[in-house]
Amino acid sequence: MILDRFRLDDQVAVVTGAGRGLGAAMAVAFAEAGADVLIAARTQSQLDEVAEQIRATGRRAHVVAANLAHPDDTAALAAQAVEAFGRLDVVVNNVGGTMPAPLLDTSTKELRDAFAFNVATAHALTTAAVPLMLEHSGGGSIVNITSTMSRVSGRGFAAYGTAKAALAHYTRLSALDLAPRIRVNAIAPGSILTSALDILASNDELRKPMEEATPLRRLGDPLDIAAAAVYLASPAGSYLTGKTLEVDGGITHPNFGFPIPDL
Repeated sequence: MILDRFRLDDQVAVVTGAGRGLGAAMAVAFAEAGADVLIAARTQSQLDEVAEQIRATGRRAHVVAANLAHPDDTAALAAQAVEAFGRLDVVVNNVGGTMPAPLLDTSTKELRDAFAFNVATAHALTTAAVPLMLEHSGGGSIVNITSTMSRVSGRGFAAYGTAKAALAHYTRLSALDLAPRIRVNAIAPGSILTSALDILASNDELRKPMEEATPLRRLGDPLDIAAAAVYLASPAGSYLTGKTLEVDGGITHPNFGFPIPDL
């Protein structure tokens, strides 16, 4: 059965930034596909809620509350997963983000911080996880969460877009280094209705222009990203590595702009 190829039965996944939004949706989806999941984020109460959803599927959840802006804390998650579950098969580098700002208001420190949060954390967890994947599972899958802003231009996104573009190319480079036993792919989400965009859910004046600028005429749902993650992590995606799935409704330019004036 083709649907069997999307199963993750008895595998173990680590999902960072899993307290809400995309991370939470991916973690629960992995559990529904048969995996046990280590979920990590900063806020214990949010993680506890996601853990309840995972356990409701009949799978196990392990919660780690940590400040994942620090690469050392992110790297430690790999060993914690093996300690909790005895193996490690899937890593989702989801934690990241950077506040938008005009280019001339973006300091070099803020640019470095964007790289640390979006790229160094992913590298730290990847390099910690791969030896354990090979030792305990013989292989595995890594999924990096980039962004549409890694490939299109929009004002205010210099730090964020540049860091996510670096993560996208890191995906291609690390996939070659880790082949054939570890697959590395990425998902580039467009505008997804998570808590970060809560204001849009009830504001037609803001939401409708974004929908109209999107070829599929809607904003994304976290489950759109979760489905892509299950595909990349599971045997269904076993012939993909070094690739980025653009789950963005078909946009070729930003569907939202910050009101940053001309110089």
